[in-house]
Parts: sequence; C-alpha cells; structure tokens
Amino acid sequence: MTAAAAVPGYRIEGHAIVSADDRIAGADGTTPLALNNAADWARFQTALDRAALVVLGRLSHAANPNRRNRPRLVISSSASGIEKRGDAWWWNPAHTAIADAFRMAAPKGGLVAVPGGRHVFDLFLAIGFDAFHLSRSAGIWLPDGIPIFTDVANGGTADQVLARHGMVPDAAEPLDRATGVTLTIWRR
Repeated sequence: MTAAAAVPGYRIEGHAIVSADDRIAGADGTTPLALNNAADWARFQTALDRAALVVLGRLSHAANPNRRNRPRLVISSSASGIEKRGDAWWWNPAHTAIADAFRMAAPKGGLVAVPGGRHVFDLFLAIGFDAFHLSRSAGIWLPDGIPIFTDVANGGTADQVLARHGMVPDAAEPLDRATGVTLTIWRR
C-alpha cells in the first residue's frame, strides 16, 4: 500500500543512514559518531526543511531537540491518541488512525519525512512508504547494533526488506567518496 492509498494528500518518505550491516545505532541505542557524515546530514536537513511533518519515535525526539521548530509527530504509547505537547504532536497509533493524526498535525497535507527509529520504520513499512532514502556507510560495521528494521535482526538485509514491501531501488549514488557513503532511493 502506498501512503496515497493509506492517507490521501500525504507523501511518506523514510530517511536513514545505516552501517554496512544495516544498523542505525550501536548496541547502546545511540548513533555512533562514525555514522555521522556531513554530505548525508546536509541532504537530510534539506529534506526535513521541505517536509510538512516529521515523524519520529519518542527516543529520537528526546535525543534530537526540535531546534528548527519543524512540525513534529512523536509516536509514543504514552499518548492517549493524538495530543499537542510542547514543541510536537504526540500520537499513539493504537488509539488514533494515521489519517486523523496527520490531519491534526499537518492539516494541509504534503510531504511526511520519517527519520525513525526502528519501530517507527517497521510501522511505516506496514502503512506504506512512497520512497525511502537509504544512505549506507560502507566502512562501518555495528554487529551488535540496532537494525534499521526488525526483519534485519532476523537475518535479512534492509534491501531485502524494502524489496519485499514493493519498493524498487534507483541506482546508488555516491554522497561522500572519501568515506564510502552512498545513497539509494527506494521508490514504490
């Protein structure tokens, strides 16, 4: 299913940088400095600036303060449905439909950027991404780290998971040749 089918008027795009073994964080749940890349970061920030709404998990929200005051939707089981708190809307998918949450947080529709974490990515795999911007740092390995999708922890790869969900990759493009960071945009 595409986002257009799930929530008409919205386009959902995922964004992640992963290690060579498809991890978004180390074993401690934090993003290691080795995964930080200036070229990827600049591209990612431009995408967030274009978004009508940024959707992320509670831990990602806490780790990354909303300094640019972008419209945010934080997924959390502590929310009673959809509610406004401080600098973000909070949403519990178990209590409120995605269409209602999007209409409250971004009533004019538009691009929804989803930077994760893993449980957020899993949720939106089921809902349907329109595109997924997957950056990979070829020289970084995090064997005990947090995988981008739960299915990666079960022996799959991010590419296999995205393909199983009906997505097709564009050709990989180099973002930073010196550090081996590439970007592949997967599309529905």
